[in-house]
Amino acid sequence: MTLHVELLMPDRKLWSGEAGLVIAKTLDGDIGVQTGHSPVFGILSPGSLVRIREVPGDDNPGDVVRAAVRDGFLSVTDNRVSILASVGQLAGDVDVTAARADLDAATAEAGSQAAADESTEVRYARARLRAVGEQA
Repeated sequence: MTLHVELLMPDRKLWSGEAGLVIAKTLDGDIGVQTGHSPVFGILSPGSLVRIREVPGDDNPGDVVRAAVRDGFLSVTDNRVSILASVGQLAGDVDVTAARADLDAATAEAGSQAAADESTEVRYARARLRAVGEQA
């Protein structure tokens, strides 16, 4: 049995398919969802990285999808996972140069390191870099 997963933004579907595991970070902490998980509704932590893993038994286990999300919600019910993001980007669509420039601009705009650590824009730029395996 698998999970049906949808990664959605208000204006489009980023990804939809079957998976064995979904890992996301909510305000209450990290969550891993497999088949049979109890119903959950959570608020995604700003600047989260969502990982959608292969169906167990596939020849190449690992992440199918890595996506950076600015903020949003996660809903789990009846082996269906819906991730509703205000803004999101799949790892394959991330322009590393643009993400680094966005990180620099958001950090400068924040003014101090403490403010930058709390900035949703800084966190989202870092998540975009992490999605492609870059140091943020």
